[in-house]
Amino acid sequence: QVQLVESEGGLVQAGGSLRLSCVASGRTFSSNAMGWFRQAPGKEREFVAGISGGVLRTFYADFAKGRFTISRDNAKNTVYLQMNSLKPEDTAVYTCASRVSVSFASREREYVYWGQGTQVTVSS
Repeated sequence: QVQLVESEGGLVQAGGSLRLSCVASGRTFSSNAMGWFRQAPGKEREFVAGISGGVLRTFYADFAKGRFTISRDNAKNTVYLQMNSLKPEDTAVYTCASRVSVSFASREREYVYWGQGTQVTVSS
């Protein structure tokens, strides 16, 4: 069993930056791929970014490329999402998730463990 706890999100002005973190319990963190998803009001949850376990590879949704960076610190069992140049349309609940595989994935069903989510609001 893996528990994921995200940091608090927050309110940020358009153009600003925010870094989310997600701490995972368990001893297999380094071998598990991790991902970030988000869900805006009235919309389905969507993939934001993923990072593999083992040899680190990253993958981003198109809207995140060039603005968001996913990273991990295996010594701290933590995955991060650095978000820059934020836009009002980035407003959503952001949730981290863990696979039980080293390979990253973009589909929800490929993730086994989920955090509780954290609200990010970007004002115009």
